[in-house]
Amino acid sequence: MRRPALRRPNLRRPNLRTLARGLRARLVVAFLLVAALSALATSALTFREARTAILKRTQDTAVTALRAQVNSQVPDLGFPPDDKSLVKLTQDLDRAGQALQWTTHVRYKDGPLLPAGFRGPGEKGNPGGRIPEGVREKVRDGIAAFQRVTVDGSPWLAIGLPVAFSGDTSQMSGLEVYAQVPLREDEVNVHALVDAAQSGALPAVALAVVPALIAARGVLRPVRELRRATQRITEGELDTRLKVTGGDELADLSRTFNDMAAALEENVAELRRMEANSRRFAADVSHELRTPLAAMTAVVDVLDEDAAGLDPDTAHAVRLISEETGKLARMVEDLMEISRFDAGAAALHLDEVDVAETVRKTLQARGWQDKVTARLPEGVRARLDPRRVDVVVANLVGNALRHGGEPVAVSVRAGRGDAGDERLLIEIADRGEGIDPEVLPHVFDRFFKADAARVRSEGSGLGLAITLENVRLHDGTVRAANGPEGGAVFTVDLPLRRGGGDEG
Repeated sequence: MRRPALRRPNLRRPNLRTLARGLRARLVVAFLLVAALSALATSALTFREARTAILKRTQDTAVTALRAQVNSQVPDLGFPPDDKSLVKLTQDLDRAGQALQWTTHVRYKDGPLLPAGFRGPGEKGNPGGRIPEGVREKVRDGIAAFQRVTVDGSPWLAIGLPVAFSGDTSQMSGLEVYAQVPLREDEVNVHALVDAAQSGALPAVALAVVPALIAARGVLRPVRELRRATQRITEGELDTRLKVTGGDELADLSRTFNDMAAALEENVAELRRMEANSRRFAADVSHELRTPLAAMTAVVDVLDEDAAGLDPDTAHAVRLISEETGKLARMVEDLMEISRFDAGAAALHLDEVDVAETVRKTLQARGWQDKVTARLPEGVRARLDPRRVDVVVANLVGNALRHGGEPVAVSVRAGRGDAGDERLLIEIADRGEGIDPEVLPHVFDRFFKADAARVRSEGSGLGLAITLENVRLHDGTVRAANGPEGGAVFTVDLPLRRGGGDEG
């Protein structure tokens, strides 16, 4: 039993643009983005934590060292101190703090900051004001204070310590000690640490490509297997099944595919069985009807010859029986023909013929010369099955005469197709009202009738279907359309074969 050819899927290799838009590329990009964001977040956290830790360590060290130096040197200072003693104190503190590179200043009660020349924040001579006002206010209130500041783009630590007399009362002495500690080396260390983290992050992101590809491969493997299985299903291998492993969503998808394939295989097998039974039934019925129809036709022919000698009512009944018997015989022949196509038993018997002469004989055999306008150029020869071409032209012209308007135009021409090959075109056009656009897709369907109310007709409803099958045997196509000036136009497009002899 002949099956319609299954369309093979497009198996071309994907181009770069397709790969860039594919799931693999998106998975890899997503994986790399996650890795890059993780590296960026790690670098940011590292910078913040490292900066805080390094600066806090320097800050604690400077404050502790300054307090220790003040506690060790202030007791030797006489009270109330004079300016010379205060300047000497700052010099001693600066020498003691060479490791931290601090610079100290002192003030006693409401006196000036010493050494001389130091100015407060924003004052002339100290444009940056490295001792913030907030620190100075806290120190005046007897509270030790420190604050990180930036002066001319460089980080500094400002420290202020109020000095109290020793003893239980801890009475404030009125002496204030200020220190400015540069933090440039600490900033350099922090940036070096961040640079190291960034330098390590870049190779980490690059190395993330490997696990990204491995992960993408693991995710896409079931997808590729599903694609291949779908292609095999499309090619007609309905017994295709997927191997199910795991319990994730892709495994569920594979199980669903297997259930679908099993149901499809079962349904297709049942449909094929029913189709084969229906075709066999049509063929058997047609075959069984031929013998009694032959006898009926012979009897009806005898009665038809004697109808002139019968009374009018009997003669009308005889002619009606003869007409309906002829229709039934043609329907049975059409059923037999379509059954041969369904069974794959229809064969071509090609012969090189003059196309114009073949079409002309078809019109003459049916007495349509006066109803058909033919444009048949001479010299167009092709290898065709003359009997089947006769059926094609007869069915199309007969359909145009029955349902269209006269005159019907038949034309033959040779040309080149879109692929550059030679083609033979046979066109049949009528002058009727044309075909309803909703009907056009169904005109070649079996037993289809455009007018549902037309329950009786001269045809079997198989003429155009038989035409389509005969054209397909020639590896051609037939199209139905409406002409620009009205009426229906049927175009038969056949390959223009030349040379050779008869073949079965």
